[in-house]
Amino acid sequence: MKRLWLALAFAALCLPVWAADSAIENRMIEMASELRCLVCQNETIAASRADFAVDIRALIRQKIAEGNTDEDIRNFLVSRYGDYILYRPPLKFATLLLWFGPVLLLAGGFTILATTLRRRRRMDVDAELNDAERERADALLQRSQHHGM
Repeated sequence: MKRLWLALAFAALCLPVWAADSAIENRMIEMASELRCLVCQNETIAASRADFAVDIRALIRQKIAEGNTDEDIRNFLVSRYGDYILYRPPLKFATLLLWFGPVLLLAGGFTILATTLRRRRRMDVDAELNDAERERADALLQRSQHHGM
């Protein structure tokens, strides 16, 4: 019975530590979900297994334990790794290509497609035969049909 009480007392003493660790872990995961792994590039820091992501998660835990706010931690990481570490980088001159690059590529693709189709249409119009060429082509077709039968 004494052992049971000792175990319960130990658990009661450890409960605040577990709760604090759980809160730090939840906050770290929430922050890491908004950050890009610079090694994997298409994964969040929370999801990546790269050494870089493991180190950043540990750094975030440390900064949280030191009492830094999410904004402080985010600013520290941006100052160290640039806006690219953010999954949603702020709209400013340096990040214009990140925000509008896909739209520009799509517009460029449509422009190339329209230009190509317009050129093909012109080539079809230019390729029309005059009357003499059409008569000669018909004569050649008729001659090949008579020889083929």
